[in-house]
Amino acid sequence: MSIVRVALDVPLYRFFDYLAPGATRDAVGCRVRVPFGRRTVIGVIVDLPEDSDLPATELRPVEEILPAPKLPADWFRLLAFCAAYYQAPPGEVMLAALPAGLKRLVPPQPRAARVPGKRLAAVSAPELTVEQAVVIERIRAAGAGFTPFLLFGVTGSGKTEVYLRLIADALAQNGQILVLVPEINLTPQLEARVAARFPDAGLVSLHSELTEAARLRNWLAAAEGRARIVLGTRLAVFTPLPDLALIIVDEEHDPSFKQQDGMRYSARDVAVFRARDRKVPIVLGSATPALESWANATAKEMNGRYTLLTMRERAAAQARLPAVQRVDLRKEKAEEGLSGILLEAIERRLARGEQSLVFLNRRGYAPVLACTACGWISDCRRCAAHLVLHLKDRRLRCHHCGFEAGIPKRCPTCGNQDIHPFGRGTQRLEAFLAERFPQARILRADRDSAKSRKQWEALVERIHAGEADILVGTQMLAKGHDFPKLTLVGVVGADAALFAADCRAPERLFAQLMQVAGRAGRADLPGEVLIQTQYPDHPLYAAVVAHDYAAFAATQLAERKTAGFPPFSSQAMLRAEAPQMADAIAFLATARAWPGIETHAGITLYDPVPMRLAKLANLERAQLLIESGSRRALQDFLTEWRAVVDAIKAPSRLRWHLEVDPLDY
Repeated sequence: MSIVRVALDVPLYRFFDYLAPGATRDAVGCRVRVPFGRRTVIGVIVDLPEDSDLPATELRPVEEILPAPKLPADWFRLLAFCAAYYQAPPGEVMLAALPAGLKRLVPPQPRAARVPGKRLAAVSAPELTVEQAVVIERIRAAGAGFTPFLLFGVTGSGKTEVYLRLIADALAQNGQILVLVPEINLTPQLEARVAARFPDAGLVSLHSELTEAARLRNWLAAAEGRARIVLGTRLAVFTPLPDLALIIVDEEHDPSFKQQDGMRYSARDVAVFRARDRKVPIVLGSATPALESWANATAKEMNGRYTLLTMRERAAAQARLPAVQRVDLRKEKAEEGLSGILLEAIERRLARGEQSLVFLNRRGYAPVLACTACGWISDCRRCAAHLVLHLKDRRLRCHHCGFEAGIPKRCPTCGNQDIHPFGRGTQRLEAFLAERFPQARILRADRDSAKSRKQWEALVERIHAGEADILVGTQMLAKGHDFPKLTLVGVVGADAALFAADCRAPERLFAQLMQVAGRAGRADLPGEVLIQTQYPDHPLYAAVVAHDYAAFAATQLAERKTAGFPPFSSQAMLRAEAPQMADAIAFLATARAWPGIETHAGITLYDPVPMRLAKLANLERAQLLIESGSRRALQDFLTEWRAVVDAIKAPSRLRWHLEVDPLDY
């Protein structure tokens, strides 16, 4: 009687044995339908052990072995690594990586994906710049094995063209290519360029806005080798690709590559492991690389783990990097948050028929509604955050938990009717600009105006068609877009991130500023960027003005090295949430007090503290930081300690999770 070991989607760090008469080693990688408790569920066969910890009389039989699709060995290696490194239940990890359609007892019957054959089309590539040619030749010279490249190219330097040439090389060798992008909104433009260059190569996309049937159809096309190019967001990193020859991670610095629930993995880091495991090259591209990636390419402590490739000039013949200036708000009078200098610059663009972008990374009308008489402010009753005023909808909204309320006519505390919005968001800027420039066509681009991919595509199409004179937008407009008529970018409200407690805040601000600045002057029209600030002498702004990422990164890495922060240490975070903060803190304190810590040298456990957003959706939240100078030592500790934490008796409503390589503190 054969025994099969099955991975199931349950929060347990083990697999489950079942009887499967006649099963052979060929069954490994197949999905199965099995009884589990009172339910029937779908699992994946991971092994055929010779015997089980349970007697055969206690093993339940498999209901059915599903022959296709069969998951390959390298897929199991990838998911096993992730489960071990990110301290996650292996069954949950494996099943979460599958399309929903493959986990249903009665799976949908997807139509065959419209994927052409492998023939390359004879397609209009542009002439390479000297820098592009040098970069491509260096990658080609490294050969087909594993080499991680960090492609550091300024905005507009033509990184996408480099990707397309490398994709052509891989297709010529009959290979498959995985291209990862951080956000769904970046896929249409890149997808269009790839499809136009390789119309017969077989391109599929994988992201969360696809229907279940479409996602399954595209996943199967990739897994069966019919799709030769896979373009997707972070979950696409787990797609089986039998002929994988190249991985590209665009905007590799973007925090959207980090999963924020379930297994909290970094798709960029998983992609690097996958490239190493499959012995294929990987290209990480960015105008503002993550400091960890930059250190891997430049810091002597990292011994040149990554090969640095640099492109410092814009690719278009007449295009130049925009001139960046600081507008000193200590001296310049501002009207609704916009200085006279910025307003005059917008007026000049209107006169010339060019586009302007006013960038404010805060949506809504105003971040808070307040009473000047008694000090009442519009706090969220469920979170440690304010309700944001959305004036057009006549609603107050929490951008953290989604709670909504109507706008009060008078102060709920003292009855004062004189309540006012304080601060400003994109909606307030939009309203002011419409009043200030009545002849201008103003278009707002944020999560409220473009909630779906279709809405976003329609908005971008309007911008390209010249149907907007002034854009008001958040980070949605900051990256990955090429608007030829956009020549002015005005940055509003950037100072708040300069003095944040999070050590990663300066890195994120610099990346954001460089990305949004890069939208200006992409074609033959010169670009200008005006950054409004109360701190014009801050070194971060000086580096932005000089377009000097290298100097900024050197300063930041020196500070992190002195403080012992990543990438010069490895970290994990144990977080707990409960109706009462005392319960969350007590749970973490119990975990910290484990006496076995003394057997693990070089591990530091800090005191449990409330999280920055200490309350979310009626739950109080706290965290405990774990740190080590050795990644291996940290992993060894976490593997043992996780089981200890799991055994702690806690209140029934308390929930906890362990995150490796946290991005938020």
